[in-house]
Amino acid sequence: MPVKPSKLEEEYIAKEELERKKKLAAENQKKMLEEERAKLKDLHFMHCPKCGMKIVEIDYKNIRIDQCSGCGGVWLDKGELEQVSAMEKKGLEKFFGIFK
Repeated sequence: MPVKPSKLEEEYIAKEELERKKKLAAENQKKMLEEERAKLKDLHFMHCPKCGMKIVEIDYKNIRIDQCSGCGGVWLDKGELEQVSAMEKKGLEKFFGIFK
């Protein structure tokens, strides 16, 4: 003869089922966010934020910088501004050294 589960067993099973559903929902949410992030990257990666045209990498004094093929805007990655300004500073110091 089958034995009916006790109230505590029913509560335990209900809690376990709720936790499983929460975990599944969190995993689905994470997957959706990752997919959305990938779609946005594909849509915007290496496109000019000003005009939307493709960005190409060019060599500026041995530094790879990004330039828009449409409007000609220049975009710098992390650390590139410091590299360019350090190079320009050396040139300016040489120039002003003439007057000392």
